[in-house]
Amino acid sequence: MAFLTIDNITIRFGGLTAVDNVSLRVDQGEIVSLVGPNGAGKTTVFNMLTGVYRITEGDMEFMGQKLMDKTPQEIVKLGISRTFQNLRLFPKLRVIENVLVGMHIHTHYNFFQGLFHTPAYRRQEAENIARAIEILESIGMGAHINDYAGSLPYGDQRKVEIARAMATDAKLLLLDEPAAGMNPAESEALLQFIRHLKNIGYTVLLIEHDMNVVMNVSDRIYVLDHGKLIAEGLPEEIASNQAVIDAYLGGEREKHAEN
Repeated sequence: MAFLTIDNITIRFGGLTAVDNVSLRVDQGEIVSLVGPNGAGKTTVFNMLTGVYRITEGDMEFMGQKLMDKTPQEIVKLGISRTFQNLRLFPKLRVIENVLVGMHIHTHYNFFQGLFHTPAYRRQEAENIARAIEILESIGMGAHINDYAGSLPYGDQRKVEIARAMATDAKLLLLDEPAAGMNPAESEALLQFIRHLKNIGYTVLLIEHDMNVVMNVSDRIYVLDHGKLIAEGLPEEIASNQAVIDAYLGGEREKHAEN
């Protein structure tokens, strides 16, 4: 059984079909990339997967659980967590405090226990802090636990955002353009970091425009264009696929024609 299965999903906004009959699978322990030109529907697929958008047609299943009628909170509790193209950290909070935010979905104390700092509250908070430190140390960020998130280099801020997603007890990480805004050195470091996530047991579904990252980190790649799946395969197969080349170069030609 595939870890994540997406079968023929479609979503329409009025008369616009944003994602049209798309199918893909992710097996446990894989790094799978979803790529395509701007406006291809990649982030829309993430929004469908995480319950932000309700699909019009199709089926989505994660570890044997149907996803279509679940809320975003229920999907996170199942073990799917995401990052966003634009950083959504709390820059004036410390790194560990940003990671602790991700744990609130699984917090078991109630309002009054938190208000009066009961033993149950203190025990839960101690467990959360220990887990947050463990996550940060596992990704090489242990030395930055007490730094303010906004003071970190951009690449490290991306790591903190991913650590916050890990803190939800995620099994599948959806990374939406984590290399956006990075220079080549930062992108290379990110590539190694994503490989490390796989090595420590995470499964990754990645949206990314940096094709150096995609080609060097992916086990398999799916390509969207105008909401339709136009190719899937190994990195070397995608690199030589004429439909993929035309989709990317077509966008470039249109840009040049406008100039």
